[in-house]
Formats: sequence, structure tokens, C-alpha cells
Amino acid sequence: MSDDLSMKCGLEIHVQVDTDSKLFCMCPTNYKDVEPNTNVCPVCMGHPGAKPMPPNKEAIDVAIMVAKMLGCEMVYDKDIYFQRKHYNYPDLPSGYQKTSVPIGVKGNFLGVEITEVHLEEDPGQYKPDLGTVDYNRSGTPLVEIVTEPDMKSPEEAREFLRQLMRLFRYIGHLRGEGTMRADTNISINYNGIQGKRVEVKNVNSIKGVFKVLKYEIIRQKNVLRRGGEIKMETRAFMEAQMITKSMRSKETADDYRHIPDPDIQPIVLDHEWVEVVKERMPETPIDKEKRFVEEYGIKEDDAKVLVSDLELADVFEKVVSHFGADEKSIALSVTWIRNELKRVLTYNKVDFVDSGLTTEQIVELIESITNKTISQKIGKRIIELMVENKGEKSPKQIIAEEGLTVVGDDSELEQFCEEAIKNSAVAVEDYKSGNNKALNSIVGQVMKLTRGRAEPGKVVKILKSKLD
Repeated sequence: MSDDLSMKCGLEIHVQVDTDSKLFCMCPTNYKDVEPNTNVCPVCMGHPGAKPMPPNKEAIDVAIMVAKMLGCEMVYDKDIYFQRKHYNYPDLPSGYQKTSVPIGVKGNFLGVEITEVHLEEDPGQYKPDLGTVDYNRSGTPLVEIVTEPDMKSPEEAREFLRQLMRLFRYIGHLRGEGTMRADTNISINYNGIQGKRVEVKNVNSIKGVFKVLKYEIIRQKNVLRRGGEIKMETRAFMEAQMITKSMRSKETADDYRHIPDPDIQPIVLDHEWVEVVKERMPETPIDKEKRFVEEYGIKEDDAKVLVSDLELADVFEKVVSHFGADEKSIALSVTWIRNELKRVLTYNKVDFVDSGLTTEQIVELIESITNKTISQKIGKRIIELMVENKGEKSPKQIIAEEGLTVVGDDSELEQFCEEAIKNSAVAVEDYKSGNNKALNSIVGQVMKLTRGRAEPGKVVKILKSKLD
């Protein structure tokens, strides 16, 4: 009898807002670039009597933007106040974390219901193995997105997070997966037995969330299969071993003893404020994908790949603008950006923004192909070299240094063709016997002799004139 297994997963996703100063003080947020415990003041260290400043408006604006782009209903004309969420841990100097009530509620993203979006402050960085705490990060603003348990597989949760991180790239002002931490809530139903919800805290990558869910499905299934009971608990992800480990019984909201923070004045969202933020909002990836299909007439798959990288999508539009929006030019741009450039970026595991390449270099490369300075085969090699040297050399420099220009002299090309014919006696005989495909082998010989610098069309024409 086969197992009847299903799972439900909800996520609590925390991402840092990329502001210059912290949420309630003027300390800078570049905590990675300075010595430990230097970006601190009495406010973010929780000293008695130190009063927080009003919340960082830029952080609130970004939270509004996130909520709107996730389709949330905004909490208008109500006090949005910060609460003290109490728990004792070395990375929390005041003994409580300042966290707001929801700014947006009841959203939806990729079919997953968004329960709420709110703001909170980041704690410090505690290293239990060393017994040290760095409070530079303490007070950095976080946006938290809480979902309903609508994801039914590890793969679905992984895709949700990938698309969410892509959305954050479009929004800007967020530090993305590098600062993301996700609390992963999972429960399973195994052969009619419903397990209780388990939370795995502070998983810091999309890959980690996927691994956690895969592991927890197996662990919880084995417990239920042996007649055990799934405890409602909080677990930690041990990344080195790719397993989870029990930390404590699951807390409820009451365990944190939430109280409104009397030192922080509530904020009130009005329609005018939200409208001002909406005017700054960029086009979403989904909207851009639809526009690319409608405006440029390209395939949905091509549009999806192009918009997966915001900067790559921008390059595509700039290249189309340069060459013209006719069907032939658009097809050329798709070929060299969506296919060739994306291929090389993916192979090197780098996004366009980190590649060092510029739009001007891509235009220069495509022009070198269209004006037949180089062949398409050489163009593919040049893209690889451009990414390898991080854009330090332009296509023209690479062409000159490597001697990659197309063989333009017909007499020189004829000599290469004659040499290829001499070296391909079997293929020549097959071609003359009526096997037209045998010509491809001879063309390949010419391309090898010219190191890809010959125009295949011209080579075919010369070979046919000599063999027919």
C-alpha cells in the first residue's frame, strides 16, 4: 500500500531594508564593513533612559511598497504602533524586540495568501561557539512578510522564495537573499494522521528552506509511521549536517508578552502617503513579462528568462532601442541576450549587475556580428571572454588581440576550402554520390582551419561551386 502524504508550509520571511541609518537611531547600517560594536549608541544598545527616535520614514515607505506589490490591503487611518516583543537572548540588548503591528494585510503572491507585512528591528549577531556578540546590526530595519500555510511542497516554497527575491530586486531598497532569514512552519498529514505544526527558525537561504522542508517531511513521516506524535516545537537548522534539531517547545504570541512601546509614537497611514509611495513603485516582474510579450512580440519563455534578472531586462530594452523595434532586430536581441549572454552568465553563476559588462559592450558585440566583422561562432566565444575578464576588455579589443576578424579575402577563403576538400576524401565522395549532408563535414573542416572566422554561408557557396 502506498503512503498517503501531504504537507502544508507557511513562511515568516525577514529581509533587511537598505537604509543608511537604523530604525530608531542615527547609527549607520553598514555593520559588515566596520569593527564589531562600533556602529552603536545608547538607543540601539537599549541603555536605560535612552529614548528611541521616531521610526525611519524610508523604512516605512519600503514596507508600504512591499505590501502594495504583494497585493495587500493597507491599514489606513489606524494607529500603527510598535510593540515590545519580550524574550531573553544575548543578541537582544534591551530584552525585547521592537516590532510593529501590520502595515498591510490579506495580500496574495503567486497564489500564496500573505497574512501581513510589518516592520521590526534586527537583533545583533550572537556567536555561541565563540561566546561573542556584535551589536552593530542591532536596530537595522527589517520588513517581515508572513504567509498562510498555502505551500504544498518544498519545490513550491523554493519557487515562491525565488520569485519573492526577484520582486525585491525590482523594488530596490532591500538587501535581498544575502540578509534574508526565514522561519519555516511545516505540518504533514500521513495516512490520515495529522501532525502538529513545527517551526524551524532562522533559515538564511532559499536552498536552506528547501533542505529543511525535505528533511522535516522525512523526519515527521518516520515519527508518525512508528506510532509517535509530532510535537509542536521550535527547531534549529544545522546547516553543516543539513538536519534540524529541537530547540524548545513552540511559543505562542502570549509567551512574548507583547505590549505597546510607550516610547514610540504610533504612525498613521493615509491615502495620500500611500499614493506618493505608489508613484515611486517600479513595474513588477510579472507586469514586465506581460509587457515584453505584448510590446515586443516575443515568446513567454523568452520574456520570463529576460525579466528574471532586472538588469538583463533593462539591457534588452536598451539594445532593442538602439537597433530598432522591428521583428528582425528584436529576434537578434533575444538571441544574443536571452540565449547567449544568459547562457554564459548562468554558467559563471553571476547576474548581469555583477558581471562588469555594460550595455554599450553588448551593442558593440552585436554590431560586430551584423556588419560581419566576426562570425556568430566567434561572437559566442567573445561573450565568454567578456564575462571571464569581467568586462575589462571591449569586444573590439578582444577581436583585435585574438585576431578573430572574419576571413574577408575570397581568394584566401578558397584556399581553405581547397585544403578542406583534400582532407575530406570520404565526405567529398559521399556528397558527389548524392548525400548532401556530407557537405556539413567539409564545412566543419573549413571552420576548423579558419578557427571559426569564416562565414558558413560563403563557405557553402564556394564548396558547392568546386564540387558540383
